[in-house]
Amino acid sequence: MTRTLPRTNFHSSKLVRCLADLGMVDTVNPANGFAEKLASWVPFSDAITLSAVHNDRIATSPKLRPEARTTVHDAVNAEFSRIQAFLITSIKNSCSPRAARTHISLPAPILELPMNLAAAYTPYRRFYEAQQRDMELSIRPLRFNVRETVAKASPRLAKLAELDAVLEKILYERERQLLSKVAVLLKKRLEQLYKEHQQKLIELQQADNPAGWTQAGGWLARFCNDMQMLLLAEVELRLQPTIGLMEALKQDMQ
Repeated sequence: MTRTLPRTNFHSSKLVRCLADLGMVDTVNPANGFAEKLASWVPFSDAITLSAVHNDRIATSPKLRPEARTTVHDAVNAEFSRIQAFLITSIKNSCSPRAARTHISLPAPILELPMNLAAAYTPYRRFYEAQQRDMELSIRPLRFNVRETVAKASPRLAKLAELDAVLEKILYERERQLLSKVAVLLKKRLEQLYKEHQQKLIELQQADNPAGWTQAGGWLARFCNDMQMLLLAEVELRLQPTIGLMEALKQDMQ
């Protein structure tokens, strides 16, 4: 059975929508052209390199035979599914205090008053950054392997693979800088949830009980749920270039 791949939305990724929904960033205006933003990220010298690769003539080497292309397609999909499932399962398990232990463990909460938000957040920031390193260690080799495999399927796909390699090299540092800001923005969410928690206590005229922070519906439990949602959305974002290569392979087979 052929797996349906999610569609790529260059105007608003799921990660950006989640950040906006949580009030951590302003809502993105789709009217701002993707091409215009991309151009601002590419230095002039890199733009020349990218243009040269784009303008090179497509080679005339033959396509793989249909049965070989099917084998390639199935192998690429299997590897993608394995890596995607590994990352999703790892994130869900590590974000749940009741799940099986993983190599990246959710920090033990600091359940004490008065609450020091800066001290409480630092372990969560390190946790999120460790998850990001895990994603990169899995997804960059996956993208490379898929690109190398796709390039052998046909001359047209070889051209696409070459463009993808150049774009990855050009945009890697920009992507790394932007995604590193998510862990910083999470502190804003922690502060927001704690403020809402305090306001509710005032309205109900109740004393605070740190033991309830991590219970279902508690403000710290909500924070961990939000963190998991953002991690899963980031996995989806990081996989999009690889998904694009796989979609191109699928279309080239038709």
